[in-house]
Amino acid sequence: MTKQPRKNPFPLPSELKNVPGAEDWAEMYPFFTRFQPEDDKKFWFYNSMHFPEPMPAFDAFTAEIPYVAMGAFTTRVFAFPTALGVDHRIVNGRIYITANPVTDPKEIERRVQVFNERAPYYFQNWSKLYEGWQTRVKQIIADISAIQIPKLPEFEDEAVVKEARGIAQNFYVRDAFHKCIQNFSKMWMHHFEFLMLGYGAYLVFFQFCKKAFPEIADQTVARMVAGIDVLMFRPDDEIKKLARLAVELGIESCFTEGAPAPDATLAAVAKTGEPGKKWLAALDQARDPWFNVTTGDGFYHHQRSWNDDLSLPFSALPNYIAQIKAGKNIDRPTEKLRQERARIITEYRALLNTDADRAAFDQMLSLCHLVFPYVEDHKFYCEQWITTIFFNKLRELGALLASKGVLKNGEDIFQLRHTEIEDALGDIMLAWAAGSPPVGARHWQPIVEKRKKMLDKLKDWAAPPALGPMPERIEDPAVQMLWGITSETLNSWARSPDEQDPHEVRGFAAAPGVAEGVARVLLTADEISQIRQGEILVCPVTAPSWAPIFSKIKAAVSDIGGTMSHAAIVAREYGMPAVVGTGQATKRIRTGQRIRVDGNTGIVTILE
Repeated sequence: MTKQPRKNPFPLPSELKNVPGAEDWAEMYPFFTRFQPEDDKKFWFYNSMHFPEPMPAFDAFTAEIPYVAMGAFTTRVFAFPTALGVDHRIVNGRIYITANPVTDPKEIERRVQVFNERAPYYFQNWSKLYEGWQTRVKQIIADISAIQIPKLPEFEDEAVVKEARGIAQNFYVRDAFHKCIQNFSKMWMHHFEFLMLGYGAYLVFFQFCKKAFPEIADQTVARMVAGIDVLMFRPDDEIKKLARLAVELGIESCFTEGAPAPDATLAAVAKTGEPGKKWLAALDQARDPWFNVTTGDGFYHHQRSWNDDLSLPFSALPNYIAQIKAGKNIDRPTEKLRQERARIITEYRALLNTDADRAAFDQMLSLCHLVFPYVEDHKFYCEQWITTIFFNKLRELGALLASKGVLKNGEDIFQLRHTEIEDALGDIMLAWAAGSPPVGARHWQPIVEKRKKMLDKLKDWAAPPALGPMPERIEDPAVQMLWGITSETLNSWARSPDEQDPHEVRGFAAAPGVAEGVARVLLTADEISQIRQGEILVCPVTAPSWAPIFSKIKAAVSDIGGTMSHAAIVAREYGMPAVVGTGQATKRIRTGQRIRVDGNTGIVTILE
């Protein structure tokens, strides 16, 4: 018999120890991200879905700004009745979060009145408002792309005098930085403008189904909104187009499994003459904007875009080409999913007993079909396209600091907090004006080197999945659907290895089907190239740009994620079995082991 975990199996925040060699980690982050004494009374969980690695100093800003925006819209703009914002803390470089619920019935009722006056306006005008949203977000893309990073030449351009501009180049140094920060922050506001309403619409439908059909599986509800056509699948579609074109032009031999670096492949294509010229022109057309996707989820500077590094999209081409030549269909099974969706909807709708219930079911489901594409579409514009440009603009500022000797390398700018970058830029602005060398090298370079060493030490820290008193049950449906954290998840985390079935890992049944194969455990996005045809992917969490590798694998297993996480959505849309939210698959499964993934039950069996 399985032992029950002790009542409070997770450490309190105050009980955590610093990692040896990284005792000063807190200096990398703002003071308000540190755990406070009163935080010991709250339950926290490690947000490894978005932040699976220790955060470099600047990258912590990519957590701060999203939580600023999300909380603003849930707490203040739409006044969600039962949820406020999220508190986040950083310890040993890892980000922990806790949701702030509204539990007082009177306060809930007061917020219901505000919410009901505001949310319906968006739902009733969704399509028109979404068009306006796209216009505003594309303007941010244009604005941040247009930011010019000054070069600080020896002498100002003569036009500054002849056109009486009245502003010298050093003014634009901080101005450019501020514009980067402002546009990035504005993007995150727009990101959550629609997102929480989209999740809310699905959540209401989900809860209706759970009440009307007590035995219905979470996955079955999710399949009622499957078969969607969203922008996040477009980058992968572009790779498929390029694969088809390579076969059509007869240059497929340039793309082989384990081929040399992208530059060598491009050179080989160019040597084929006119066919290569046509293919390269098609590649250029696809890259803008569809290759503005990163190997991660848009929160780490080192997760470069496909445009910066063509390795990931090029690694997918040989497999697509081989399937095309074999006469196989490489398109997603969207029509099949839609037919299955229609069948499920018809079956469950017929189980409702009253016209009122059927009308409510129809209305809620129709709203889900209207709003749900945004849940995935926004990722392309926000976390991917804009964030790619944002990080590259910071790189230009880093290159400026390096050119003046303040930093050894332009990438070192990401080892500074955004407030410290202000100071570093102020140093070169003053030095250029004074005609003297900047003094920042002696100050910043030792800090950068120290932080790099600390990050290296922090990578080995085994971050607890949760902190604080263990709640009796997890009642927040959003935490369950997105992160896959339930009461059973907590119990699983709390059990010691000898209390677990050594041959079984359990999680959420995210996408139907059963598959057996050899496991490939990937811990970071940098390891994607290791995936081989027919393997089963086991990872902490997937990212949107991983879609091309779904054509190679038989099934997917993740540590983090619920039935509406990106990994679950992509697996369903690609028609492959998936189990998500296992909590520990990457720790208990090794590359090379044979496993069985049952996407119907949420059970992963280790066969050898």
